[in-house]
Amino acid sequence: MSFVAERAYSYAAASGNVLAASLLSSVAQPLFGVVTDRWALPWLLPLSALAAGAGVAVSGVGGSYALTLAAVAVSGAGVAAHHPQAARAARAVAGGHTAMGWFALGGNVGFALAPLLVSAVVGGGGLRATWLLVVPALAGAVLCAAAVRSPGVRTAGAAAAERAGADDWPAFLRLSGAVVCRSIVFVGLSAFVALYVRERAGGGAVAGTVALCVFYAGGAVGTPAESRLAGRYGRLVVVRRSYLVTVFAVAGVVCVPGPALYVFVGLASAGLYVPFSLHVTLGQDCLPRRTGTASGVTLGLAVSVGGVVAPGLGALADATSLRVGSAPLVVPPVVAWLLLRGLREPVPAGRALERT
Repeated sequence: MSFVAERAYSYAAASGNVLAASLLSSVAQPLFGVVTDRWALPWLLPLSALAAGAGVAVSGVGGSYALTLAAVAVSGAGVAAHHPQAARAARAVAGGHTAMGWFALGGNVGFALAPLLVSAVVGGGGLRATWLLVVPALAGAVLCAAAVRSPGVRTAGAAAAERAGADDWPAFLRLSGAVVCRSIVFVGLSAFVALYVRERAGGGAVAGTVALCVFYAGGAVGTPAESRLAGRYGRLVVVRRSYLVTVFAVAGVVCVPGPALYVFVGLASAGLYVPFSLHVTLGQDCLPRRTGTASGVTLGLAVSVGGVVAPGLGALADATSLRVGSAPLVVPPVVAWLLLRGLREPVPAGRALERT
């Protein structure tokens, strides 16, 4: 939103920033996952956290669009290196989807606070003040450096040959297709919801920032709820129902005018965040011998690939309106629900190991 307001970027150009981060992250994360299946690389955690944050910090400093894209791409590379190793470490240290839910909650809370932090920095000094965002990047790197001193994290990259259970690739591919659908909706709403609410509900930049915070804050509610719901109904049942809720919520975002938009933004957020960490543990249990690869795909490739669609939605919005450009986002959660129909709950990796 700041690039559109301060530098007069078109919707398509603003979406290009999303693509720059998403494309590199999409391609690289599974590769990092394969590497972490073979070797323990705990030092990747602090280094990747620093790169991810520093890229964002530099994005507003340069005046040219090319420099902005390069900085955002560096951030995407940091994300690509971080997720597979972090997801492996979280599951190895604590185990189960409950632990993965708390791990995901930390990231989701960061997403919720990020718009407020960026708005405060950019609002006070413009885009060239983004260099101040290197402070939270350094803080994250320091915390990761402290975390990797844990013996459990250091051994989280155990060799794939030591893992029990058979890999179920057909189920994993269907699951990945559903996560891609979630990614398209999540990235699309992330790119346009602030601008859309600003246009439809009024209130200027503050209204847009509040809408973005509501959208990201759903992780603070949805992520803890997913563990209880999954324990009661099963992971796949919860994921499928979440996508049905998302269909209704996105339709409301597109069609409902005025302040009621915030209700549907929050509902869409909950529908998208509830299955977030469940996707990761389901993927790891589908590929018990390749949990790093599974993490890289479900937490990386499939999540980030939605950024590839964002410029197309932006171009459609430029040619028509934000409402028309956002309308196609109703379709992906329907496709996700269809992909997951009939899929069976995989045996958790820990239980598979106990049976051997």
